[in-house]
Amino acid sequence: MIAKSIPNLFTIGNLSLGVISIILAFNDQANSAALLVIIAMLLDGLDGRVARALNVQSEFGKELDSLSDVISFGVAPAFIMYQAAFQTINPAMAWIVTAIFPICGALRLARFNVIDGIPGYFIGLPIPAAGGVLATLALFHHELHYSLLLISTVALSFLMISNMKYPNFKKLGLPRAAIWAIPVVVVAAAILAYMFQEAIPKVILALLLIYALWGLKKNVKRLLPKSGRAKRRQAAEEKEQTKHSA
Repeated sequence: MIAKSIPNLFTIGNLSLGVISIILAFNDQANSAALLVIIAMLLDGLDGRVARALNVQSEFGKELDSLSDVISFGVAPAFIMYQAAFQTINPAMAWIVTAIFPICGALRLARFNVIDGIPGYFIGLPIPAAGGVLATLALFHHELHYSLLLISTVALSFLMISNMKYPNFKKLGLPRAAIWAIPVVVVAAAILAYMFQEAIPKVILALLLIYALWGLKKNVKRLLPKSGRAKRRQAAEEKEQTKHSA
């Protein structure tokens, strides 16, 4: 019974950090709020791996994870960006763009829960990655023009509900013996994030941007003219993927 609750504790921790980050953003502490979103990403990446390592996956855990993600990586990053960069612009535009992000995140999660994906890939940018990019971008609102931040928010929203393929790293296993070291890893990550509040967000932002742009690169390659051999190879690969996902 205890083992079944362990993954849900990580998910609840993710949700708690999302709620706290909203409170911090409301109190003009965008830096600390964004760091909590980054730590929430770590917890979100662990809950599923812990569940698989303990063999306690459940529909309840899946739904709880989705609901938590809407708050931590949809509402929280959007609110952080609004508080940091959008309060001085046209209110209607700021409200609409801020609302679009969590709405697209919720649509992305709903689709993920009801539609079978392609093995090894996500369809659309995962909401933790999109939320992580948005939260860390908000930290650089003094260096970036607000119009660029508006476009970035809309672009990330579109990528979440797009049909672009992104690598799925959640299937990477976690040894059962390593589960008990996870709290140490989480605490160490929190300490490092607090000690290097300027460097850590830049590194995280760079990694997440590479991941977010990966789907765009693959999509552009699909739109470019291909040779007959390349077209036949792609058709064969798509047929094989469809067979595995059926």
